[in-house]
Amino acid sequence: MAIRPTKDIVEIFGYAPDDLTPHVRKLWNLGACPFTNRLCSKTNHDKTIVYGTCSVTTTFGDCVICPNRLYENNYSVLKCVSSDAFGDDAEFLMFDEYIKRRKESGIFVVALGQNSGKEVKIGRSLSMDWVLAKLDNHVLQEYVGIEVQSIDITNNYRDCWYFYKNMAHKTRIIPASEHGMNWANVHKRLIPQIIRKGIVYSKSKLVKSGLYFILPEAVYCKFEEIIGADIPHVQNNECTVLTIHTYSLSNPVGHGSQRTLVPKRKLRVSLDEFSQRFISGPNLPTGEELDKAVKRILDS
Repeated sequence: MAIRPTKDIVEIFGYAPDDLTPHVRKLWNLGACPFTNRLCSKTNHDKTIVYGTCSVTTTFGDCVICPNRLYENNYSVLKCVSSDAFGDDAEFLMFDEYIKRRKESGIFVVALGQNSGKEVKIGRSLSMDWVLAKLDNHVLQEYVGIEVQSIDITNNYRDCWYFYKNMAHKTRIIPASEHGMNWANVHKRLIPQIIRKGIVYSKSKLVKSGLYFILPEAVYCKFEEIIGADIPHVQNNECTVLTIHTYSLSNPVGHGSQRTLVPKRKLRVSLDEFSQRFISGPNLPTGEELDKAVKRILDS
């Protein structure tokens, strides 16, 4: 049996990359995501190769790199938000299910997103990952927004991936993946995106529970390096609050089985506090550090 490298792919098409179980390899052949029941979106640039990579190793533990990996068990993370925001009296439905039951009376929470109806888009470039709409006898009562993020990689895992794809060959040396984690995106793109969307939701008369944020625990730890781990938590769920749900992968399991998502943290913070800490947080470099950096280059 080949020894897997420290820097490695953790899951491909939802299973361990060296899993040769027939139903697992069928997913490879189909290029199918087991979490959305659709074609995998992880492809090369010209879309001729479907990689199916869900998660990889990092120095902070195994980390999900595809947001669709977070939709296991029929989008249970969205159902968790529905329960928290609206209680358990309303029945959670994906959009296709809701269409079939439009003649029924009752209280429903309908998920609107890329794989359920359509994404809600406003303005020229703002697209909301998910909107959960609460309806009473088909009349919209309120809704809540959900942003789902993982993390992008740098470099690539090409050689490592091809080894797992062609495991029939005899070599027992698995090439290490060359991926890195694009942690710079946390402050360049991810946090600004959360702030912008949170502000939009906070201005709606129909939003009472603000914005929910679902992401891997390892990624949120990087958020804390910017906004501070000591950011005050709030108790009440209201339009100006950001509610954060983090998840990690369970321990490795045998071939033919999938690891599960493990809830790690559920916390609420003021969107305004979150925004202010991003702008002038505890880990923001000082002007003196900037001065020294400029002088270093000039003196080199």
